[in-house]
Parts: sequence; structure tokens; C-alpha cells
Amino acid sequence: MIKKLFITILLSVTLISNSYSAGSSSSGGENDGQKIKTNYEKAVKLVKSAKKLEKKGKTKKAEKKYLKAQKLLIASNKSKPNKPDTLNYLGFTTRKTGDFENGEKYYLQGLAIDPNHIGINEYLGELYVATNRHNLAVERLEVLKNCNCEEYDQLKAIIAGEKVSKY
Repeated sequence: MIKKLFITILLSVTLISNSYSAGSSSSGGENDGQKIKTNYEKAVKLVKSAKKLEKKGKTKKAEKKYLKAQKLLIASNKSKPNKPDTLNYLGFTTRKTGDFENGEKYYLQGLAIDPNHIGINEYLGELYVATNRHNLAVERLEVLKNCNCEEYDQLKAIIAGEKVSKY
């Protein structure tokens, strides 16, 4: 009887531990029914949240989220270097935390890979407006003119000096 109970418990523990180890994977597999998010995905979520906070005037909280996102993006760029989307958000978070010089470097690095990247062109144009280089902002707008996208309209409004709700 005790031997039977011991074997039953041993089998149960073995089955439970095997089911947990089979589902855990550092390569982005399933974990408790949810996909493990990449550093890039986590960063994008933080950026979106920070933008909402910024809209509400909660700039200190937004800046903290931008800094967290930036750290995740740096890690993402180390593991998968030179992805234009990652460089775009690296430029954005760096700019949003006040480092325009390095933000511009990330944007330019991304444009070297994908010169027509819509997000990079818009955000770099915004950086140029913020640093009083309107002629360069207009160049970014020119790249976007045929995209038929909201980024064109956003940058055009910023260049014109209009207040826009999107960051």
C-alpha cells in the first residue's frame, strides 16, 4: 500500500515537472498559454503607455517609461542589431529623454538601412524642428510626401507650428 502510494506520488511529480519544462523556452515559446514577449515588444508597449501619460501631462511618469523602454531597446539591438524599427524607437526614446544628439544618431543609422522608413522620417523631422533645423525637417517631409500616411500630416503640422495631439 505504501509502496503503491509512493509510486503514484513519484509519477505525479514527474509528470508535473515534465509538463512545466516542456512549456518553458527562452526562444519565445509558450508560457502558461501566453507568448513570451521580446524586449522590442515590451519596449513598444512602454512607449505607447508613455505617450498616453505625456498627453495627460504626466511627463515625469512618461520619462520613466521611456527610460525603461530605452533599456529594453538597447538590449534588443544588441541581440538583433540594425533593425530599422528598433532604431526608430531607440531614436524616439532617446529624444524623448532629452538626448537629441544620440537620438539623431539612432535615426540616421536606421535611415542608412531603410531610407524610406516612415516612422524614422517623421520622428527625425520632429527632432529637426525641435532643434531649429527646419530645412532638414522639410527634407524628411519630402521623403514622406507620397506615403499617403498620417505621419506626413503630423510632420507637416509640426513644421507649420501647429500643435498636434500625437507625439
